[in-house]
Amino acid sequence: MIRLAPILETDRLILQGHQTDDLDAMVSLWSDPDVVRFIGGRASSREETWARLLRYAGSWSLLGFGFWAFRDKATGLYQGEGGLLQGQRALNPSFGVTPEVGWALSPAAQGKGIAGEALRAILSWADAQPMKRTVCMIEPDNAPSIRLAGRLGFEEYAQTTYHGTRANLYARVRPD
Repeated sequence: MIRLAPILETDRLILQGHQTDDLDAMVSLWSDPDVVRFIGGRASSREETWARLLRYAGSWSLLGFGFWAFRDKATGLYQGEGGLLQGQRALNPSFGVTPEVGWALSPAAQGKGIAGEALRAILSWADAQPMKRTVCMIEPDNAPSIRLAGRLGFEEYAQTTYHGTRANLYARVRPD
């Protein structure tokens, strides 16, 4: 069965599944040094970004969850992306099959509450699914993302290294 990302709506955003037309905006996002500074620290090529876009679509089809493109409701402009993934990361401690929350915003969209608005909608959707716990990984120097994770109910439970970079691991348990 092919599953597609549901469309979520907030006051300022439409969250929907990625389309092939999003590739140029995604390349701009994932090649921006300010965006990738705390997400691996290395810009992605067009080829790598294309593989990311295909991974997003495949995640929905295979797992029933995935990433959404964040679009400005008034203009339709791509603001960034975020959602749930199962990265099969080589971490200690491991995330296992627990859905991981991730997000990235274009520099023009940062600092405006857009990530929080989008992630609240995503976590509300996740809370209605059979997933009791979500996790995220944030570099310790990424203070804005750590603050946002805290506001969303994530609590730090471990510190580790991933691909040679320090990372803090956070978990959120679905409110009952």
